[in-house]
Amino acid sequence: MPLDILPSVCPHDCPSTCSLEVERLDTHRIGRVRGAADQDYTAGVVCAKVARYAERHNHPDRLTVPLLRVGPKGQGMAAYKPISWNEALDRVAEKFIEAERRLGAETVWPYFYAGTMGLVQRDGINRLRHAKRYSGQLSTICVMLSDTGWVAGVGEKRGVDAREIAQSDLVVVWGGNPVSTQVNVMTHITRARKERGAPLVVVDPYRTPTALVADIHLMPRPGTDGALACAVMHELFRQGFADRDYLARYTDCPQELEAHLQSRPPEWAAAITGVPADRIRSFAELYGRTKRSYIRVGYGFSRSRNGSANLHAVSCLPAITGAWQYPGGGALYSNAGFYGLDKTMIEGLDVRDPKVRILDMSRIGPVLTGDRQDLGEGPPVTALLIQNTNPMVVCPEGLKVREGFMRDDLFTCVHEQFMTETAAMADVVLPATTFLEHDDIYLAGGHTYLQVARKVVEPLAEAKTNHFVICELAKRLGAEHPGFHMTEWELIDQMLKASNKPSADALAAERWHDCARSFEEGHFLNGFPQPGGRFRFKPDWKGMGPWHKGMPALPDHPHLIEEATAEHPFRLVAAPARTFLNSTFTETPGSRQREVRPTALLHPTDCERLGLAEGDRVRLGNRRGSVVIHAKPFDGLQPGVVIVEGIWPNGAFEEGQGINALIGADPGPPKGGACFHDSAVWVRPA
Repeated sequence: MPLDILPSVCPHDCPSTCSLEVERLDTHRIGRVRGAADQDYTAGVVCAKVARYAERHNHPDRLTVPLLRVGPKGQGMAAYKPISWNEALDRVAEKFIEAERRLGAETVWPYFYAGTMGLVQRDGINRLRHAKRYSGQLSTICVMLSDTGWVAGVGEKRGVDAREIAQSDLVVVWGGNPVSTQVNVMTHITRARKERGAPLVVVDPYRTPTALVADIHLMPRPGTDGALACAVMHELFRQGFADRDYLARYTDCPQELEAHLQSRPPEWAAAITGVPADRIRSFAELYGRTKRSYIRVGYGFSRSRNGSANLHAVSCLPAITGAWQYPGGGALYSNAGFYGLDKTMIEGLDVRDPKVRILDMSRIGPVLTGDRQDLGEGPPVTALLIQNTNPMVVCPEGLKVREGFMRDDLFTCVHEQFMTETAAMADVVLPATTFLEHDDIYLAGGHTYLQVARKVVEPLAEAKTNHFVICELAKRLGAEHPGFHMTEWELIDQMLKASNKPSADALAAERWHDCARSFEEGHFLNGFPQPGGRFRFKPDWKGMGPWHKGMPALPDHPHLIEEATAEHPFRLVAAPARTFLNSTFTETPGSRQREVRPTALLHPTDCERLGLAEGDRVRLGNRRGSVVIHAKPFDGLQPGVVIVEGIWPNGAFEEGQGINALIGADPGPPKGGACFHDSAVWVRPA
């Protein structure tokens, strides 16, 4: 019997958003998942996590019925009893109405993020938020810092089409680890290496799987990329690699920048970054003499207090050499800003009240523990609706997050696929569909395709879509909006028509719609998308956010990071693990077996000084808390740096609290953002 193969789209990684081919075994179960071979970005490749998606989709521990908590918080399935969908939704609505009656609508906080990247299932929660005037959400946890840094210079969240990497003569991956997190990028890099002999340079604080296969690995201390970029720019000017004509036509203040960089030679940067001056000089020469140089900027910049400033500094490099002018030249951070989609109906933007307060999702710990910096003059948050995220594990200041969720006066409803640690804190848990069980539409950051996907299989047991939950709650809450009376497909079709795109049916038939810009527009040869049309070496940081103090006027190394001190001599990077995706896939046996256990990578000289051998228990801590973990000597980082790859569930740690107990929730400048790779810690034998 021939295999039943259906198309779909991966919702788990916003740069890749891979086009998929899925084996359907029966009404509910799937088999293998492959990348679509006939889409030229996915190119038949998919990450190992999603290739094994049957392990997750068919998992015996998936939630199947609504649950009501009857025992203590945090105890898992044993604390719950099954209830009907009507009873569950009625109870949630009653609690929200009661909370609103007591304290006003802002006491309710709908909370979500990117467990799915689908625009209907992810963002529809905002329609309920706006219709009811519940507290808003500032979505800072992933890309706020890097978005801000890119837009500061370029003006818009777009860059050179990643398919052009195959035409590059030099590829620089800066602040990313695509071997583990964006495997499709490596497909196009491999073409450039094989067909054009293009060297691959990786800039990362440790020897990641991508750095391991690179021709050159520059390994700066965490948070010092801006200093490295400035020293490279210094050399580009000094060695005569600056394209003076391009600078005069397309940038704002090249002469001022050149004068500023006079005092930032490689020796200056070497003292800050730990990268030897001769290696900086050599890389600058390689970059400067290669016209078709392509920088693939990663999301690592969005994890440091210096992130916005550092990314802006890196984005200046192709403006100095004029690399933007050439095929395979320039840079890409994300193309998510150019699709031009009108999401008014999906998100209820037409009923949004700008006077409603907005709460920072990265600061859910301080918010739930009553911090007036967040709450302002408004009420405490006493009711939560959570979709597509697991803040008990993924959010900063994990101890405060736990304290907040443990409040007796907090009512929480979680709509989820598994009994996550956040679900285990909920009063009502609702079973959710996976992406293979619902319709949705997807855009991407790493490529230029708009894609829709119909469900591949029927929902498991009583699992329901996010859209169903939002619309059913709206009925019970008296929320009015046309979007609550539309199907997912109708919402997709309405958005596409409002955005002058093909209809939903046409897009489904086409499978993907390429929104790529012309060469001139993609390379900013018609000007950069901001007033004046010039790349900005001197951004308006003050106009970009309230935490702009300390941001440098021109590219530099601002002293904003959590510096190592005598009390906290190590810089901690909580990097992604290869087979986890935040807290997704931590429940699958294949991923758990490959990652083994939470581990601290430490330089051998640090291990020797501390008397640590491989497998020894070690305690990491700072003023926020401490965790016990197992040490592993690793020479692919600088002394004084510790890497903990995850995100492991809190329960995987000896004392039941994960690595984010050590991460600060203070907003990264200038606009906010969580700083997961920017903590100073002490390390001691446990």
